[in-house]
Amino acid sequence: MHIPDGFLDTKTIVATSAFSAAGVLRALRNVTRRITPRYIPLMGLAAAFIFVAQMLNFPVAGGTSGHVIGGVLVSILLGPSAGIVVMTVVLVVQCFLFADGGVLSLGANVFNMGIVAVVCGYYFYRIFTSVSIGMMGRLAVVAAASWISTVIASICCTGELAWSGTIGWSNAFPAMTGIHMIIGIGEAIITTLILAAIYRTRPALLSGPESAREGRAWNVVSEVLPFGILITLGLALFVTPFVTVWPDGLERVAAEFGFSAKSKTAASSHSPLAGYQIPGIGSVPVAMAIAAVIGATLVFLTVFLLGRALVSRSKDVSS
Repeated sequence: MHIPDGFLDTKTIVATSAFSAAGVLRALRNVTRRITPRYIPLMGLAAAFIFVAQMLNFPVAGGTSGHVIGGVLVSILLGPSAGIVVMTVVLVVQCFLFADGGVLSLGANVFNMGIVAVVCGYYFYRIFTSVSIGMMGRLAVVAAASWISTVIASICCTGELAWSGTIGWSNAFPAMTGIHMIIGIGEAIITTLILAAIYRTRPALLSGPESAREGRAWNVVSEVLPFGILITLGLALFVTPFVTVWPDGLERVAAEFGFSAKSKTAASSHSPLAGYQIPGIGSVPVAMAIAAVIGATLVFLTVFLLGRALVSRSKDVSS
């Protein structure tokens, strides 16, 4: 769902950039108040995992692929504000280092995937978990929230394309929403499986950053962190080079309705590692694996350093 340059007109670029800037600034202020230093490594790990997970395109109907957005997963673990910060860093690195999404369209991509998907999915989860019963009820809400977050983000993307005159709403809405309703099932399954594993083994992680202030979750975070890093690097090295190369939902709609030629991202030279490949390496799987590790490491360090800059160490409370 990463919109390339050329699909949006000036007014849409300006509006989405303004909305995203306002949302990210608010999220940064909230992170400063609500996240403790002990939770910052988990933010970095979440960013690295989301980066790698978004490279893992899975096949869906009709030769189309999808990928996890990850907004619900990261917001449940970290809260919506930290989730917005994590998703924004991932999208910025994808844009500037790997040419995944346009530079001018970055505001729209942050708005759709970094703000709308995070906030809508998180508050759906919070509202309905208050009336759900037991673990199965809670996981059912996770699945529904993940699916809804994907579909709503795709509807926002559709509106931006229609407002730009790239494609008519009557054509874009059923095409984009229909394919992302299917992609959302994959998002729901993956998110639910991950959170089910956490719920059964380390439920303290689901209590949110506030619990770290009392020290209840810190031992769990410090225990999980090394294994999370190993799993993320394993996915980057051994899985990302072999995922499907089918077009994603937006690419499929663009090809079907004849506006894919408007894309300017592929021809741009702003990214040194376009296509998630290291130049000069003959083996495509090796080039992609190295690119995945570089990207995951970069987003981890960026979020970690940003968190350290935002959050005062004096807020930390010993367990």
